[in-house]
Amino acid sequence: MVDLVNVSLQFGGRYLFRDISYKINAGERIALVGANGAGKTSLLRLISGENHPEDGNIFLQKNINIGYLPQENVIHRGNTIIKEAESALTSIVNLQGKEKELTTLLALCKTDSERDDLVNQLGEVHHRLEELGSFSALSEVERILNGLGFSEEDFERLTDEFSGGWQMRIALAKILISQNDLLLLDEPTNHLDLDSLEWLISFLNQYKGGLLIVSHDKHFVNSVTNKTLEISAGKFFSYKGKYEDYIKWKQAREELAEKQYIQQQKKIKDTEKFIERFRYKATKARQVQSRIKQLEKIELVELPESIEGINLRFPEPPLSGVINVELERIKKSYGSNVIFEDMSFTVERGDKIAFVGPNGAGKTTLAKIIAGELNFESGTKKPGYNTSIAYYAQDVADNLNPELDILETVETVAENQTLGQLRAILGCFLFSGDDVFKKIKVLSGGEKSRVALSKILLTKANLIILDEPTNHLDYNSKLVLQNALVNFKGSLILVSHDIDFLTPIVNKVVEIRKGSLKTFLGGIEDYLYKKRAEENKQDSTKKEAIKESQPAVTKKEQKRLEAELRRRRYELTKDLKSEVSHAELRISKLEKQLKEIELELTKEEIYSNPTTAREKNNEYAGIKQELKGAYSEWESLASKLEKIEKELAL
Repeated sequence: MVDLVNVSLQFGGRYLFRDISYKINAGERIALVGANGAGKTSLLRLISGENHPEDGNIFLQKNINIGYLPQENVIHRGNTIIKEAESALTSIVNLQGKEKELTTLLALCKTDSERDDLVNQLGEVHHRLEELGSFSALSEVERILNGLGFSEEDFERLTDEFSGGWQMRIALAKILISQNDLLLLDEPTNHLDLDSLEWLISFLNQYKGGLLIVSHDKHFVNSVTNKTLEISAGKFFSYKGKYEDYIKWKQAREELAEKQYIQQQKKIKDTEKFIERFRYKATKARQVQSRIKQLEKIELVELPESIEGINLRFPEPPLSGVINVELERIKKSYGSNVIFEDMSFTVERGDKIAFVGPNGAGKTTLAKIIAGELNFESGTKKPGYNTSIAYYAQDVADNLNPELDILETVETVAENQTLGQLRAILGCFLFSGDDVFKKIKVLSGGEKSRVALSKILLTKANLIILDEPTNHLDYNSKLVLQNALVNFKGSLILVSHDIDFLTPIVNKVVEIRKGSLKTFLGGIEDYLYKKRAEENKQDSTKKEAIKESQPAVTKKEQKRLEAELRRRRYELTKDLKSEVSHAELRISKLEKQLKEIELELTKEEIYSNPTTAREKNNEYAGIKQELKGAYSEWESLASKLEKIEKELAL
């Protein structure tokens, strides 16, 4: 589908990659990985056509449709959610426009050959519309919006009313709705909650096109990709396998590179010693020159950059009481929107809690109430003995002093840390070299978030609250933070949907839905297992309800019950089956009428008479519209019938 040939790209005088060739084949599902700044987003922009390479060529398959989701800064204005989403049905809309155009031309053409050609084209358009599922497209739009967390009440709201994270969900919905052959997704999970994340994984696993995904969520990429492409030091490394398998392969590759580096350095030092020893000895002049040329020709082995070996720890937290924070009968609302009513919650010493649930349910609100960042209307909040709280949220970055540089900013909270230790911490969050002297005011939103997060690592608190801390971190930075949190001796609250990040840390999961809290003891994987078990149980509840509501019965009684179930199913479905049959007959009749009119439109006595041709075309358009309604009616009836038969299956 996509062929990169000798592509080069530089940024700020530094080549991100040079003379790179790579091919993306149809249906491939690729995780694009690499450190921040390696060029992942730049590669997506090149393939999407948003940017152009400095050198080389990018060849795209003819008529390929590519959907590109950028990482941020997508805004939708002046449309309702449902209309904005439907605007992504470009292929269907274009084909429907082509259909109207061909119908108009049919009324005007004067030769048999021209008419035959137009009729053939019209047939191809109808076939393509059927392939794209044009009659069920609107229900698919609603399904995708629901899956990404939009309620039916949201559909008629203006896009202008939604915040940045929801704007990105709208953009993601449009990408999924579009009839694309290849999806380029740059950090698609950053603004999703756990429910939407699991839905997206399910959707992409059924998607038949190609995927090229940039994501630092290892659980996500392992679930939806089967090939890994890493950009490192300007080179591409491709691996046929999931990201978790690639990490093992990469580790082995780096260990080999390290051995080769050590051997090469030893050889270079030995050669340099020989040159230095015999440089001025005439009898060795030829050999010395030969060794000098050998050195010049050596292609140096590059030592892989990695910070995985860095083991940072939080300062020793002060000892708190058994209870860190206790909330009793809290009420919190925003205008008429009540988030919590009569809500109670306790954080105990040693708790490492994940807050999960759909966006808007109150995860961040609860975190802010506990942190003391948000007031509430009624109820009480009791801080425990000697509890000290550190709070990180995405918007905390806006409170940094814009006139300080990065190093000065972390120095404001540092106690007893050397300059080298501070630089090591900043290096873990992707600030190295002279980057640490950049003013806060020139940093991007993601960079400010990383500075704020590095300050947390220097804070002596015994209750740390982190709201989506991994959104702007690469894999290595995430690993450093994860290890630090695993070893942290205080209490933690994490608002996050990153399953891989949460797995080794949390010992309790609190699910927040519609103002209610439900606590699950155990880690995030235990929670997911229990949730799936609950969902499976709910799915089987209706089917089992009849059996469970009846006492133990004899075979004779069982047969009677089964006969009763069949009777009920017959009573509930007989009219529906009749309506489905009538709908199918109506569709068949209308399709036959369309074919007859298409045939009539090819006759000279029809198309040569403008009045008759116009009448026939109007009749054709009317029947087509009627057929569209018939398809919709049939789909609704068939869906109801299927649901009843499933619920009352023996």
